[in-house]
Amino acid sequence: MSDQPWDQRAAATEMAMAEADPESLAAAARLRSRFSPEVAAFALTQVSLRRQAAAKFGAAAESMWFTRDGLEQASRPSVAAWRAERYRAAGVRRVIDLCCGIGADARGFSAAGLEVVGVESDRLTAELARANLPEVEVICGDATEVGPRLLAHADASTGIFIDPARRTASGRSWRVADFSPSWDFVLSLVASGHPLCVKLGPGLPRELIPLGVEACWVSERGDVVEAGLWRLAGAQDNASAAVLLPGEHRIESDPAAPGLPVAAPGRYLLDPNGAVIRARAIDQISSQAWLLHPGVAYLSSDVPIRTPFASCFEVLQILDFNPKVLKAWVRTDRVGVLEIKKRAVDIDPAQLRRSLKPSGPNAATLIVARTTAGTKALVCRRS
Repeated sequence: MSDQPWDQRAAATEMAMAEADPESLAAAARLRSRFSPEVAAFALTQVSLRRQAAAKFGAAAESMWFTRDGLEQASRPSVAAWRAERYRAAGVRRVIDLCCGIGADARGFSAAGLEVVGVESDRLTAELARANLPEVEVICGDATEVGPRLLAHADASTGIFIDPARRTASGRSWRVADFSPSWDFVLSLVASGHPLCVKLGPGLPRELIPLGVEACWVSERGDVVEAGLWRLAGAQDNASAAVLLPGEHRIESDPAAPGLPVAAPGRYLLDPNGAVIRARAIDQISSQAWLLHPGVAYLSSDVPIRTPFASCFEVLQILDFNPKVLKAWVRTDRVGVLEIKKRAVDIDPAQLRRSLKPSGPNAATLIVARTTAGTKALVCRRS
């Protein structure tokens, strides 16, 4: 595909975007009547990817270029902007974006006024990155070869960003041997002394976190989207933190903290954000809270706690986790809209909801949780 002239691909994509139903056989036939089958397929794929990308990139997706893997791996714009600002505030003026993909993060760096050099090993993806980033130099090459050459002449104001591929034919992988570039290469960048962020998935195993970095989990509008390993001015060595966007709310774990007490449910229940849980910082949310059960990330309190780091629910009833009891409650309270939340309990919320057969005008939240008195179903409403 990369041997096809770019102007043909662009013209074909413009034509496909104008189709009322780009997925129809008629649309495909019209494209193939003007372009080669390869170019027509490329254009129709772009239309499909741009529609999918709208959820992540908004209206900007209509003029961007994607690959399937590139779209999946691309950072959300707000996350890329937050990361770029963190580099800029630390005095970084130039970023070498290794494994730049379609250029989503490089767009964020460039928009923040930073000079950017992208490196991408796949030829087509590099071409698409150049189309997405006309103001950025994108080098098609192996990060393990190009990166060290660029860094050899870089000063302290040059930062590194790398988002290594962690995918095999069977899906995402946390086996170090499956990383590309290799994990050893990533660790060599960590040790280079340059300002750096390694973007990884939110399921980052803690045993992979090297010493001397800040591990920071990022949540965007409630979704935990990534974990980053940071080394730059302002990052805390060996810290574990969570950042919630928008608003850049930040919370850090405290390994020296005594830990939270464990007690029966109070009047309120707190459901911590997933990034806060992964950063092991739930004990920093409030001094007025306690755990419902050791090792389970639900908190309780006797007062409503307003915090960006957790959702607060008022506990209305505490029921035995028993199908007959729950069915009777649903029927008596005429619950038709039922939200079910759970953590560390082996149930399928969707299957449980079906079995309870909710029907009626009322809505409720049911939180199934381990407590000091066993597994309970807490009837709640958002506070």
